[in-house]
Amino acid sequence: MSLLFFVLVGAGVLLSFIRVIIGPTSSDRVAALDTMNVMLTGLIVFLAYVFDRAIYLDIALVYALLSFLETIIVSRYLEGRK
Repeated sequence: MSLLFFVLVGAGVLLSFIRVIIGPTSSDRVAALDTMNVMLTGLIVFLAYVFDRAIYLDIALVYALLSFLETIIVSRYLEGRK
């Protein structure tokens, strides 16, 4: 069951990364990067469950906060560039 989860999340991250690389607009790239960050946060939470380590939840929380700030900063930059 967990192997299927890792394969599906890995495929999603790969497809999002491809969209980040070849996205036609900057908005598509930011949305794909945010999607990839959400999937990676979920992966870290799942690893916390699999390995029964609560410290991974703290890491996932910090990663989610930093990825949210990254999305906000890049969006503000792109908004001001127009």
